[in-house]
Amino acid sequence: MARETVDGLGVPQPLGTLLPAVYLEDPFAQQLTAAFDTVLAPIYSTLDCLDAYFDPWLTPPDFLEWLAGWVGLALDENLPLDRRRQLVAEAVRLYRVRGTANGLAQHISLFTGLEVEIEDSGGSTFSETPGGPPPGEDRPRLVVRLRVTPGSDEAAVDADRVAAIVRLSAPAHVPHSVEVVAR
Repeated sequence: MARETVDGLGVPQPLGTLLPAVYLEDPFAQQLTAAFDTVLAPIYSTLDCLDAYFDPWLTPPDFLEWLAGWVGLALDENLPLDRRRQLVAEAVRLYRVRGTANGLAQHISLFTGLEVEIEDSGGSTFSETPGGPPPGEDRPRLVVRLRVTPGSDEAAVDADRVAAIVRLSAPAHVPHSVEVVAR
């Protein structure tokens, strides 16, 4: 990412006015420092608006990727800008619920914009009878269902990308699958 010169962007205090009095009337010194003013104007502007760079909703699009790195998030450049901003804004909250079915559903829903249903085989309970059957199924499994509206393009959902999100969030020993179904 690079911040470049911006035509017409001024500085709050031109450098030429900060020179000793002997150079204030010198046209060469004033032109020389005016060239630095053009280069420094974007820096002053960035520093004046620094708090906006740390807000995912206000930061420039090219800075959003860097901001996502601060919260350990890799953004998909194919996603719309508003969805990328929302993922960065929600990243810390999502990390709090990471590893849970609800957290996985929220993450995938933010990524795809679709309704998500998670079905897993695990569970926990107690029994007053020792040696009772364990809850859930014998084999662990995880099924992620993405609900699309009828008539919408189901092929637009990148199931491989969703599977990658599930791989990063689900326990390593649990096999998983991703299904795209009509609502």
